[in-house]
Amino acid sequence: MKVVLHRTHGGPDVLQVADVPMPDPGADEVLVRVEACGLNHLDVLQRRGPSLIPGFTLPHVSGMDIAGTIAAVGPAGDGRPDTDPASNGHAGKGRTGGASPLAEGARVVVNPAVPCGNCADCVAGADGRCATAGVIGANLAGGYAEYVLVPTANVHQVPDEVDLVDAAVVPTIWMTAWHALVEIGKVRLGETVLIHAAGSGVSTALIQLAKAAGARVVTTVGSDAKTEYARGLGADVVVNSTTEDVVAAVREVTGGRGADLVLDHVGPATWNTGVYSLAPRGRLVFFGNTTGNRAEFDLVYAYHFGLQLLGSDPYDRREFAAMLDAYWASTFRTPIDSEFPLVDAAAAQERMESRRATGKIVLRP
Repeated sequence: MKVVLHRTHGGPDVLQVADVPMPDPGADEVLVRVEACGLNHLDVLQRRGPSLIPGFTLPHVSGMDIAGTIAAVGPAGDGRPDTDPASNGHAGKGRTGGASPLAEGARVVVNPAVPCGNCADCVAGADGRCATAGVIGANLAGGYAEYVLVPTANVHQVPDEVDLVDAAVVPTIWMTAWHALVEIGKVRLGETVLIHAAGSGVSTALIQLAKAAGARVVTTVGSDAKTEYARGLGADVVVNSTTEDVVAAVREVTGGRGADLVLDHVGPATWNTGVYSLAPRGRLVFFGNTTGNRAEFDLVYAYHFGLQLLGSDPYDRREFAAMLDAYWASTFRTPIDSEFPLVDAAAAQERMESRRATGKIVLRP
């Protein structure tokens, strides 16, 4: 089968098309024929290096967001996980919890998080904190491929009326947004929420979720061309961060008070904008570092106004299933910016790095 992998870190040119043996599903695994794979910023960050995820090894096959059909089903196992969650570059056998096993030919979307299933946190239902968790496409082989091995527990059936391309763009951005906004940020009816970078995939989800929760949404864009895109998602106020003062705009729309909640997945480039946009006792939820790993801010200002700085940790399996149920039952949408064939993965990542994309970029094996 064909995969796209990188054997070293660097620019898009390090991505190579390779032929590798077709894997056979082991106990509690299924082989998924990939119909579509959504790109994420982690793909680019790990290609540039160094790795951000423990257990990452080279060569590596990226791709966390996968939808396709089950091509083969492995035998039922004894529920015991592999000792090395990164072994063979694939998800370990015996992972438990999540969706029920499905038959060959079933249309599925994949939960990329692969907890061990046996540690104290997993047993307690807090598998997002599993210390040995794997992530398909991050430290396990992912969806930049014609086929991928996945734990049976990680496949969820896609409704007949949902196109598999549309299903493939859901997992990472919607689960990240759901966990940050609902579980960590605890958004409430009538609050004002500031969401950075409306054109990104996760902000596409955040805007819609915040509006569905009854919040007023202020969002930022990097160019006027993305303003209508943001408004089309439901944003109440759109601010061009390259030509306008975001803090002033937030203060104006809130009568000087500031935002109740800020969602930041950008990092240092937007950190202080978020801090100074907050109302007293406001909450800043952060969960990304696309512009760097370190941010500086005024400690006195932060504690004087009782600001709450909340890191959004990994989600649990139960949340993934709940998010999917809510998504399938809703009118939420995930705009797709562009589609590329698998062999053009380098061009797809260049499109992502250009910051011209509005919506998700998809590979089609």
